[in-house]
Amino acid sequence: MRKLLLTVSVSALLLVAPAARAAPTCQTRNGDTIRCATPGAMPVGWTAPDAFWPRRNPAPQTDNAMWKAIGVVGLFLALIALMPEFDGTRVGDWDRQQDDRED
Repeated sequence: MRKLLLTVSVSALLLVAPAARAAPTCQTRNGDTIRCATPGAMPVGWTAPDAFWPRRNPAPQTDNAMWKAIGVVGLFLALIALMPEFDGTRVGDWDRQQDDRED
């Protein structure tokens, strides 16, 4: 009963607690995120102009990169599938241990 009461009270306290707020972030003139009040930081709430973002974003990935990633993952899974089974039931699976008796 005590555990249940403790669980309910802790849960209630966690649900009622106010959310913590994070400090605001600022940006540089290049659009990079930086801590406010550091040299090169723009005022709080300033964002780079909309014309800036298309130049900033890298080119979209091609299908070739996607097929390479799929091939690498497939090769990795194939190597795992080709590993020999080890279940410890065969005699040669285990080496002699320190406390083994000699038969």
